[in-house]
Amino acid sequence: AAAKLKPEFDKRNVKVIGLSVDPLDAHEGWARDIEETQGAAVNFPMIADPDRRIADLYDMIHPNASDTFTVRSVFVIGADKKIKLILTYPASTGRNFAEILRVIDSLQLTANHSVATPVNWQNGDDCIIVPSLSDEDAREKFP
Repeated sequence: AAAKLKPEFDKRNVKVIGLSVDPLDAHEGWARDIEETQGAAVNFPMIADPDRRIADLYDMIHPNASDTFTVRSVFVIGADKKIKLILTYPASTGRNFAEILRVIDSLQLTANHSVATPVNWQNGDDCIIVPSLSDEDAREKFP
């Protein structure tokens, strides 16, 4: 899914990186499987973490999962190098890339303007002027 969405990530100036708890030599095999079954080649860098040092350090494996399960976390890191969002899915639930793109759109909008996005906001919907902006500044900024 991430590989197929590369144009969407590029449009947002977002870089994708993956982390796998498989050893590096296993990546080649499952990358071929992904391309064959999903019709898209992995087109982003992958970090091999077979000892789970990184995955454990950042709690990337769902707490109720077996140690043999894969990393199930998504981190969105802003241009300021700070973590903006962490999602950790159970192994039984697929990731929602539409939601990940929605969050990225919201984060980019709110980082560049004095607004917040309401529940179920979609790109192009109305947003909220943040309360920290005075009425006078809001009228000037958003005539």
